[in-house]
Amino acid sequence: MSRKVVVTGLGIVSALGLGVKQNIHALQNGHTGIAPIKYLQTRLRDKFVLGEVKYSNTDLKSILGIDEDELISRTSMLGILAVREAANMAGLTLDELKTCALVSGTTVGGMDLTEQIVDFDSEKDLHKVLNLHPCGDSTEKIASYLGIGGFVTTYSTACSSAANAIMMGARLIKSGRADRVIAGGTDALSCFTLNGFNSLLILDCEYCRPFDRSRAGLNLGEGAGFIVLEAEDIAKPNKALAVLSGYANANDAHHQTASSPEGIGASLSMQKAMEVAGLKCADISYINAHGTGTPNNDSSEARAIGNLFGDNPPFSSTKAFTGHTLGACGGIEGVFSIMAIQNQELYAGLNFSEADEDSHIVPIDQYEKSEIKHVLSNSFGFGGNNSSLVFSKI
Repeated sequence: MSRKVVVTGLGIVSALGLGVKQNIHALQNGHTGIAPIKYLQTRLRDKFVLGEVKYSNTDLKSILGIDEDELISRTSMLGILAVREAANMAGLTLDELKTCALVSGTTVGGMDLTEQIVDFDSEKDLHKVLNLHPCGDSTEKIASYLGIGGFVTTYSTACSSAANAIMMGARLIKSGRADRVIAGGTDALSCFTLNGFNSLLILDCEYCRPFDRSRAGLNLGEGAGFIVLEAEDIAKPNKALAVLSGYANANDAHHQTASSPEGIGASLSMQKAMEVAGLKCADISYINAHGTGTPNNDSSEARAIGNLFGDNPPFSSTKAFTGHTLGACGGIEGVFSIMAIQNQELYAGLNFSEADEDSHIVPIDQYEKSEIKHVLSNSFGFGGNNSSLVFSKI
């Protein structure tokens, strides 16, 4: 059984703002959301810049109507905001949500709360806080808040988590196991991730510069991005925004944290995603690159794009706008890819000035209107877990 999978709703929260409208306005006008640290309580406050969502946890609870005293992770609240917007855009009813599936990707779960425990012996809500720690808790909180009653599961495959969640959603529909799936990812910033990436020496103290010769690392970010996937035969008239036409995952098994220098896994995931979509390289109008800004990632991805496409299509990384949102990036950049198709536009790769001396690859450096039929979106995770999605115009 194989059914055409269409996207009928989008939801997003990032450093660029709450909702699709604020995010796209920032992309169109070249406004980054990366800024000095304001909310994360860290000893590295004065060293790095981050893509923080510009609302405190108290603000988020107020927006969602959650009691100020309720224990809930920032990861859960960012996810709820994005899923709520996606469901509303798709026009899903309460009855439809009761049978809808939810597949969510995350890397930190409730770590933003559990890492704040100073003394386990004196923490009065110790067990309640610890119960929020697993990645699956954020998915269950999202499902509970929205009344989602179908199949619910969580993906945690590092920075490809949300892309793999979307892939899983499409496979549930194509196999007939679900008619409707909300899929994507959510991740909040935490000291654990900031300290961990700092220890790997892959953070840039300045604003990141994906694919630029002077790139020195990534800027971390947070947020959530979800899309509503529906079988075409049950989607409401005039609701389809795009087709999820292709997807693939490949692993180059090169290193725990580094991508293979030859871009083997990245090439495979892009190639197989296009095969699933029935497309050739020449059909791709735009690549939303993973483009973290680290020397290794961008060199590997540039090699993969060059090997596969030769004269590469227009491409850019939007991480200089949002920061690297880890488990959420596949969902956030999936939303950007679909909006590129909807608005027939290309988003600039900020802070680029000079091509790498090896790849000579040059991203789009300014916002522009263009005919967009098919967008390839890459998400590459630690462990060589590489995923690519293809979104196509209706």
